[in-house]
Amino acid sequence: MKVLDKTFFERNTCEVARDLLGKYLYRRTEKGLYRAVISETEAYHGEEDLACHCAKGRTPRTEVMFGPAGHIYVYLIYGMYDMLNFTTMPEGFPAAVLVRALGYPEVWDGARFVPVKKRTDGPGRLTRALAIDRGLNKRPLTPGTGLWVADGGLRPEKIITTPRIGVDYAGEWKDKPRRFYIPAESGIFKSNSEI
Repeated sequence: MKVLDKTFFERNTCEVARDLLGKYLYRRTEKGLYRAVISETEAYHGEEDLACHCAKGRTPRTEVMFGPAGHIYVYLIYGMYDMLNFTTMPEGFPAAVLVRALGYPEVWDGARFVPVKKRTDGPGRLTRALAIDRGLNKRPLTPGTGLWVADGGLRPEKIITTPRIGVDYAGEWKDKPRRFYIPAESGIFKSNSEI
């Protein structure tokens, strides 16, 4: 598998969000090595995007979005859920992709990856399942960090594009088609939105 580097993420946020579908997210912790397939994403692109955190400008929380591509942005919502994002675009342009769902979680048993029962059907569930928290915030997406993305050759036959979820406050931006997911009928794997 080829580990995705900065050049993959240093592109238009919507393109990155689509191209992440079917890629493997890896997470190494003291409990083992896990992986799952990215099945749903959302793009947040620039200060003009009123659904994007950086719409209110550069702050200590959004600083990572203005930094280099291919870094981890983890923030807390509702005081209980960590949300996983990857920064995109050249440094200085604030943007990130939210990972909303994963499919087929597996753990390495010493010889191969085997299925594991972990709920990854939602942005809060996937971070809990894979021990992803704000301690990873601002760190690069690399094996050395313990969180990275790799291309294993999976290519979705079909991708659905819709408006993002939970951004009704964003005026006209709430209707922008910036959510991407793999539908169940694709035959590759189910989108967690449809389980």
